[in-house]
Amino acid sequence: MKITLKDGSAREYGEAKSVYEIAKDISEGLARMACAGEVDGEIVDLRTVIDRDCSLNIVTGNDPEGLRVIRHTASHVMAQAVKRLFPEAKVTIGPAIDEGFYYDFDAAPFSREDLDQIEAEMKKIIKEGHEITRFTLPREEAIALMEEKGEPYKVELIRELPEGAEISFYDQGGFVDLCAGPHLMSTKGIKAFKLTSSSMAYWRGDSDRARLQRIYGTAYNRKEDLTAHLARMEDAKRRDHNRLGREMGLFTTVDVIGQGLPLFTPKGTKMIMKLQRWIEDLEDNEWGYQRTRTPLMAKSDLYKISGHWDHYKDGMFVLGDEEKDKEVFALRPMTCPFQYYVYKNEQHSYRDLPYRMSETSTLFRAEDSGEMHGLTRVREFTITEAHNVIRPDQAEEEIRSCLHLTLHILRTLGLEDDVTFRLSKWDPNNKKKYLGDDAYWEKTQDALRQVLIEENLPFVEAEGEAAFYGPKIDTQAKNVYGKEDTMCTVQLDCAIAENFDMYYIDEKGEKVRPYIIHRTSLGCYERTLAWLIEHYAGKFPTWMCPEQVRVLPISDKYEAYADEVLKELKANGIDAAADKRSEKIGFKIREARLAKIPYMLVVGQQEEAEHTVAVRSRFAGDEGAKPLAEFINAVCEEIRTKEIRREIPEEERK
Repeated sequence: MKITLKDGSAREYGEAKSVYEIAKDISEGLARMACAGEVDGEIVDLRTVIDRDCSLNIVTGNDPEGLRVIRHTASHVMAQAVKRLFPEAKVTIGPAIDEGFYYDFDAAPFSREDLDQIEAEMKKIIKEGHEITRFTLPREEAIALMEEKGEPYKVELIRELPEGAEISFYDQGGFVDLCAGPHLMSTKGIKAFKLTSSSMAYWRGDSDRARLQRIYGTAYNRKEDLTAHLARMEDAKRRDHNRLGREMGLFTTVDVIGQGLPLFTPKGTKMIMKLQRWIEDLEDNEWGYQRTRTPLMAKSDLYKISGHWDHYKDGMFVLGDEEKDKEVFALRPMTCPFQYYVYKNEQHSYRDLPYRMSETSTLFRAEDSGEMHGLTRVREFTITEAHNVIRPDQAEEEIRSCLHLTLHILRTLGLEDDVTFRLSKWDPNNKKKYLGDDAYWEKTQDALRQVLIEENLPFVEAEGEAAFYGPKIDTQAKNVYGKEDTMCTVQLDCAIAENFDMYYIDEKGEKVRPYIIHRTSLGCYERTLAWLIEHYAGKFPTWMCPEQVRVLPISDKYEAYADEVLKELKANGIDAAADKRSEKIGFKIREARLAKIPYMLVVGQQEEAEHTVAVRSRFAGDEGAKPLAEFINAVCEEIRTKEIRREIPEEERK
């Protein structure tokens, strides 16, 4: 058989050989580093026997695929350690994930002390150097083995495997786990790992099923890589909006109000108001939108016309019971069906289109409690939502315009480098979820794809992520822990106008069905605020800060001048406050720096006499004395242009 290697060279063998044996034949050093093989593009176990011509790449811990094998093996070592320390625990699943691995257990909650104990036991298992072996069993024998070991979750998984499926297990020092692999050859192959946290999870992600305990960890091929990862995680914790936003006094949550229902303080509210006013003025004055205001709820009749009742009811808050009540209402999960009736309120000509309706919409979605997190996943949120009614010939131009608006907003916020783009398509294997036929979906998906290509925006395609009425261009961003969320979206809908009998009068005086673009420009304000907190670590550009300037009198003798400065700042639209506490000026400066205030104005005898202010900024430190009018003009210009001023590192400051 002929084995073609990654570099194009080939090796020939007269008999079948395992991937590991071939790696060893190439180089002893390569065999020591090997984690898995890639045979004709498929990642396989080192134990896999090759008996035919193929291409082969030996995967090491320096490759992403090899790192997944290391992490998968580490998850099994963790499960073995848990079973040693907590024999009553039941094992479920333990995959490798992007940043590490996890394993779910049916057990009592794990404390940090428990994790430290498990970590120590894992080190023992690794040091013991157990050979990891693979074996297969027929279905009934596999079930019997797991029943004997008292592992009901594994039994359930085996019973669900299709007839004829190979049922494989891995054994490491007597710990046997149901697994498809691949795995390392020995536990000694794990060089650097760390258990990071534990949390609750539901079996199979179903809130009606068993509550499990999930332990997260990570593993790397080298200790220095692990050290760098842990440093990144520490920075992530420092930037985590759920912690930092509360520390900065931007928002809070209260159990008796409910999960996913944040309360915004005056500071957080002011930030959202600034964003909202900017977006509304931008859309209305520069991008040709008309503003609407529609109800927060409607009868079920509306959602039945739109299709949401059939396709989205489980995600809605329903008020009433269809079997008992004459009328059943639901809080709105989106604004589109309401705005359609704004459009229908008047007859429209082809000359009126595009007809762009935008609304600052408060929406409600019945998210699962396990999905709630800070401001990124909530049950009530406010969104910059619009529906553009267009002629079919305007589709490409209008999609492009919506995309340009999103890109302009991202650039202004300084977030353009944080995003990726996704073409969200239907799932052709689950057609019942969607409106339209194959031709409809190919046509609409092609239209969005073409715009992305022409705009030279790199994108991925994802099946099953479309709305039920049409495909989407989703702007995606990751939080500090690497979890991806949709921030903005542009959706093409060529079907729903039929449901609402929407039309325009064309050049011939005939009624024609329009297309509709569903879009958000900024997206959800709550999620965007979370994004901004994490991106800037709370050090926001001056224009969006709830407090832009803080006046610091040196002593109470200069409070009157501090009040005069404050009055002039506010008269010019600058959000300012004065710290008139009886504290030393050094303490006041430190407090303002901790609060991440962009500018501090120190005032004393000289400043009062000369009508100046001693400027200290978050960006450059001590900027010296400036006439008050000059400072005000500079800050007003910075706010007006939405400048993102760079912070000069301490070592570069004069």
